[in-house]
Amino acid sequence: MEQREGTGVIVLAATPIGNLGDASDRLRTLLATADVVAAEDTRRLHRLLQGLGVTTTGTVTSYHEHNEATRTPELLEAARAGATVLIVTDAGMPAVSDPGFRLVSAAVREDVPVTVAPGPSAVLAALALSGLPTDRFCFEGFLPRKTGERAARLTELAAEPRTMVFFEAPHRVEVMLAALAEAFGPVREAALARELTKLHEEVRRGPLEALLTGTREDPPRGEIVVVVAGAPPAPAVSLDDALTEVAALRAAGTRLKDAAAQVAASTGLSRRNLYEAALRQPTP
Repeated sequence: MEQREGTGVIVLAATPIGNLGDASDRLRTLLATADVVAAEDTRRLHRLLQGLGVTTTGTVTSYHEHNEATRTPELLEAARAGATVLIVTDAGMPAVSDPGFRLVSAAVREDVPVTVAPGPSAVLAALALSGLPTDRFCFEGFLPRKTGERAARLTELAAEPRTMVFFEAPHRVEVMLAALAEAFGPVREAALARELTKLHEEVRRGPLEALLTGTREDPPRGEIVVVVAGAPPAPAVSLDDALTEVAALRAAGTRLKDAAAQVAASTGLSRRNLYEAALRQPTP
């Protein structure tokens, strides 16, 4: 990018998501020569520098979610004074579910030059390996942890036609997959990718219900990305027709929850939406 004389630049640089061999020559050069290196975790930065055999000559400072508000003005001022300010996170691209967005927004508002040194991305790596459509996709990051907020978000996404990419922690992935299956239906195709580019890289593919069962039997470890197929075209069966099927199953002795799940699987309708609609139906 073209820089104004006397003005520095803020550079967002992607770091390896696992395999140090993915570090670019540009990243190495920036780490060695930047005037300021702002890192999400300075200890992780030093391990990265050691692993790459790079020595930084600039000032190293922390830049994470707890000090973004106070440190952003300092980094902007350094760039205004002519410094090259390098932003790196623990893995992948800054500002994508990591610190950086606040700084970029402020730099744009205040006309401070900002650019990017692209590189590894867990989002794109998982998407490419998922086997799901890649022509249109959206990144949803981490879902809310609270049950009600998570359900509300997934209800909004139930009809999303694009492939969706999520991040999740290993100790919460079972709950997440159960919520996805509840909101999108158990047969929606998905992929669970873990430890991308690392020694134990693994991608599990299949319907959400199968991924949930596999997670219960063999809990995945490491950093996890979940990719979910977009919603299929609107089903030929209307909600009223589906509710009629649910009512027939209930009359035959099937529990409401099981009846809603069975009809959802055969029609492509959301199990949650069908169940809630059936609850609102008057009892015969």
